[in-house]
Amino acid sequence: MLRFTLTRLLSLCLSLAVASVVIFAAIEVLPGDPASIMLGVNAQPDTLAALRAELGLDQPMAARYLDWIGGLLRGDFGISYTYRTPVVEMIGDRLAVSLPLALFSLALTIVIAFPVGIWAAARRGSVADVAIMGLTQLGVAIPNFWFAMLMVLVFAINLQWFSAGGFAGWDAGLFPALKSLTLPAIALALPQASILARVMRSALLDTLSEDFIRTARAKGLSRREALWRHALRNALIPVLTIIGMQFSFLLAGGIIIENVFYLPGLGRLIFQAISARDLIVVESVVMLLVFAVIVVNFLVELAYAAVDPRLRAR
Repeated sequence: MLRFTLTRLLSLCLSLAVASVVIFAAIEVLPGDPASIMLGVNAQPDTLAALRAELGLDQPMAARYLDWIGGLLRGDFGISYTYRTPVVEMIGDRLAVSLPLALFSLALTIVIAFPVGIWAAARRGSVADVAIMGLTQLGVAIPNFWFAMLMVLVFAINLQWFSAGGFAGWDAGLFPALKSLTLPAIALALPQASILARVMRSALLDTLSEDFIRTARAKGLSRREALWRHALRNALIPVLTIIGMQFSFLLAGGIIIENVFYLPGLGRLIFQAISARDLIVVESVVMLLVFAVIVVNFLVELAYAAVDPRLRAR
């Protein structure tokens, strides 16, 4: 297990190193000069040069990369070009929206997917199974931003049960804050629930065909009892792996949904920073999201190896 952990840890570090280079290079080659955007097209050359020097934009790209990555390792994400405030403070404020949204979406995903997947597996080949698989296929195919706009039209504009956008803030209380996140969480959760339900069904059906399930049935257990007592626990291993990956997606993939609902989260921060050419904010936030995805996948692999010793030899 120690060798497996060290190998995966080395892979994590290499992935982060490669990701940092790719992120920095990709963002730096974007057209537009941050200093020119901040000062406007009529800025004087000496003023423009002074601002570029102040922001460190006159340094070679390699020096700027080393300075940026060194700051990240120290916990210093730099100063925003546009707002002139520490990036770490901006990320902390926006993470207070994006992280609860991801957790809320993941909870809805699990609550929807587990019963649906188990129900479909227990009734394999029935009308209910075919209907559920058709609905989950539709859930996978429909873009979440289109579904988000549809929910705004129905529940915010027509029924007026929810606000069309914005975030009430945690200071307003738990219920108003969660109510603001409900529609975005549903929009994020339904496609993921469709995927997870299909995985749950497939994992259960594979487990139900194993020899130990047939042995349990031969000893007198009904199909229902064999499913709940034996199959479900063993089928959870691949399902838990998917859940870990989905959490990474929900945390890093909510950019469009946050913009649809005007939520002050990390996704909207990235969108605003790109518009303003605030490179240090874009680089730091994207790197943070990549770090979260890689670390979550690393923890999922460790948990999977702890449950299934056969993976430790790989």
